[in-house]
Amino acid sequence: MRIDAISIFPDYFSALDLSLLGKARDKGLIEFQAHDLRAWTTDKHKTVDDTPYGGGAGMLMKPEPWGLALDEILGVSETSDELSDATVIFTSPAGDVFNQEIAYDLAKESRLVFACGRYEGIDQRVIDYAATKAKVRLLSIGDYVLNGGEVAAIAMTEAIARLIPGVIGNAESLAEESHSGEGLLEYPSYTKPSTWRSMEVPEVLLSGNHARIAAWRYQQQVERTRRVRPDLLPPEAEI
Repeated sequence: MRIDAISIFPDYFSALDLSLLGKARDKGLIEFQAHDLRAWTTDKHKTVDDTPYGGGAGMLMKPEPWGLALDEILGVSETSDELSDATVIFTSPAGDVFNQEIAYDLAKESRLVFACGRYEGIDQRVIDYAATKAKVRLLSIGDYVLNGGEVAAIAMTEAIARLIPGVIGNAESLAEESHSGEGLLEYPSYTKPSTWRSMEVPEVLLSGNHARIAAWRYQQQVERTRRVRPDLLPPEAEI
């Protein structure tokens, strides 16, 4: 998969060089590049924002540098009917809330381009134009507002990229995580020693009885989901 990110702070994305994603890039499973939006400005001050029409607080990102950046990165032009095979993701608190199901869908794509806004966001015409050249999604990582889209893009990139075959060493672990499989939250986990600060590992996990362990873990998933996220609990999971 190829992932591009457009931002006025491309250094944010150096975090993706760490851990499993860095190894995945080294192995050629993921190709990632962060681009500085100011490279597509045409004035000496490298201006990317201006006041919004209609008034209001704050500044809005101008369409001109965004249009040039998207044309070059997507490999399209304003005057042709050519379409890119990429999906352009605009990080926005006004978008659909990103979740594991969306992560799985996006992990199947060959190319993703994250458009990271700042200030009061990006001129709407940029989004409308992008939709004529590629698939477009507006995605949020929660019901709150960040200073910019970079943190959201990094979070989504990590959630998506780890689902690409070969990135995670033990692929079976993906099926047991929160929000995977039946959509339940993950069960509590324990490791050695069996006694720590007077707290014991649940006896069932030491029994060696795999059927009992599986039943206990499922019960814990249901109970945790009912307590923390009852909205995720499917009717068939009731016990």
